[in-house]
Amino acid sequence: MNQLASAILQISSLPVWITCIYSLIIYKSLFKELKIVGAFLVFSGVIQLISTYSWYNSINNMPLLHLYVAGGFLFICLFYQQLLDGFISKKIIWGVLAGFTSFTVINTIFIQPINTYNSYAVVVESILIIILSLSTFMFLLDDIVKETKGKLAVTLNWINSGLFIYYSSSLLIFYFGNVITGSFSVEISQYLWVIPSVASMAMHICFFIGLWKRPQK
Repeated sequence: MNQLASAILQISSLPVWITCIYSLIIYKSLFKELKIVGAFLVFSGVIQLISTYSWYNSINNMPLLHLYVAGGFLFICLFYQQLLDGFISKKIIWGVLAGFTSFTVINTIFIQPINTYNSYAVVVESILIIILSLSTFMFLLDDIVKETKGKLAVTLNWINSGLFIYYSSSLLIFYFGNVITGSFSVEISQYLWVIPSVASMAMHICFFIGLWKRPQK
């Protein structure tokens, strides 16, 4: 079972790179709402590549997580800002983004240094994205939205579902991340970290399907 957990943790990078490459190929043909998603996937792919290299060379890759949390939330927030335009004030989205960015910087400098697991920032990010994704599910049910976003609805549903699946299913693991790492054996830690790894694969599969089903301009 330990070998299976290790294998899952290693292959979880593949969907990230596949969606990253696919996003690069189709980027010019994407609608403006999806270009932000494409940029996020490329960003994720680059971070994952550097992280994997660091892992195989026994280099601490925690600084990359600090960067990924701040940068990833920026892309996701911009995606929801465009998607929820007219339903949630842009000032609220920008306020959330500014507040979270300030929080991550303060957390990294004063609370959870850059070489450690930034669980506080990850947990806050997860909660905010869960709220935004649930708001989007309600948004996509609106009759006016069905008319204006009709041709994008399927793609947006897949992308939003992927984000909700990942952050909602991984929230508890993120919250107890430092406890898991510091209190349990490596074997048990691997078992538990399989959950967000599987959720990450599910999220990127949802992204790929959503982009595959995208309407043509």
